[in-house]
Amino acid sequence: MNRDKLTVLVVDDAPENIEILRTILQPQYKVKAARTGEKAIKIAQTTPPDMILLDVVMPEMDGYEVCRQLKVDPTTAEIPIIFITAKTSADNETQGFELGAVDYITKPVRPAIVKARVATHLALRDQTHHLEELVVQRTIELQNTHLELIRCLGQAAEYKDNETGLHVIRMSHYARIIAQQLDVGDDWVQLVFQAAPMHDVGKIGIPDSILSKPGKLTDEEWQMMRNHPEYGAEIIGDHSSLLLSMAREIALTHHEKWDGTGYPYNLAGEAIPLSGRVVAIADVFDALTSERPYKHAWAVEDAVALIQENAGKHFDPDLVPLFLKELPAVLEIKKKYAENAEGVSKHLHNVLGVSA
Repeated sequence: MNRDKLTVLVVDDAPENIEILRTILQPQYKVKAARTGEKAIKIAQTTPPDMILLDVVMPEMDGYEVCRQLKVDPTTAEIPIIFITAKTSADNETQGFELGAVDYITKPVRPAIVKARVATHLALRDQTHHLEELVVQRTIELQNTHLELIRCLGQAAEYKDNETGLHVIRMSHYARIIAQQLDVGDDWVQLVFQAAPMHDVGKIGIPDSILSKPGKLTDEEWQMMRNHPEYGAEIIGDHSSLLLSMAREIALTHHEKWDGTGYPYNLAGEAIPLSGRVVAIADVFDALTSERPYKHAWAVEDAVALIQENAGKHFDPDLVPLFLKELPAVLEIKKKYAENAEGVSKHLHNVLGVSA
């Protein structure tokens, strides 16, 4: 039965004080004991107890120093500590609370007080852990909701424009391959990967006659086509979610060019968000090497040559070499997600990390 009991570590240099607290607590808790601060820290780090009752006045290392060391160690920082002391001045209590103790019990201890304080703070600890778990669960649910939103809007664009089938899968992987070589952190890389499928969602607002036109667009039609980044930003909207914010940023800026001749805002150089610069390369490479209503697929060599020629013009000149260095990995993705009439929806689910 003891294995189901919560553990309280009693720390006091006087054996009689340890025995008093053991007698009070042992019917309900598993009690461990330490007579020095060093021993208490070692026990707490090896097998962390659920609570520590800590004497203040001890030789060599007092209770305040024990508390200080426990609170700076991530493995023991969350253990609630109650000081047991004959010191009752306000300064003593303030010092203990500032170090992270949750309560004070004065000597000589009274059994009812000890039991009540220990039970209360263990219950508060459990409630805090429960609330933290709920926050984590809710965060995961919100993240999945955002991914599902991106999936649905990506599929809506797919119905509108056949470029957004496996195209969004391939170019998302290409974008991740580029981003992985940057000093941006894994979280940012994953955001780019998950948000990239939304880059052309604004094409929902473009007439079918323009999207599917086999020939060259007129000036008027081309002007309408150039509106799709802003349409995409409007569809996604402004959100506190990092994922949706990234999706909006990519949708709005992936057609900007390094030399300032892109659209919709003629941004240039590093004024273009990094996510937009990364996706621009991924998007253009896949568009060039894929069949479209208005063109045949380019050979990989020709597409690579165009991207090289446009480093510093269309594309960020620092990103192009990173893309070319990883071309073998890019071609593996191109092969894995080759265009076919089957499996587009399945792949879209898989790339976004949500269930079908």
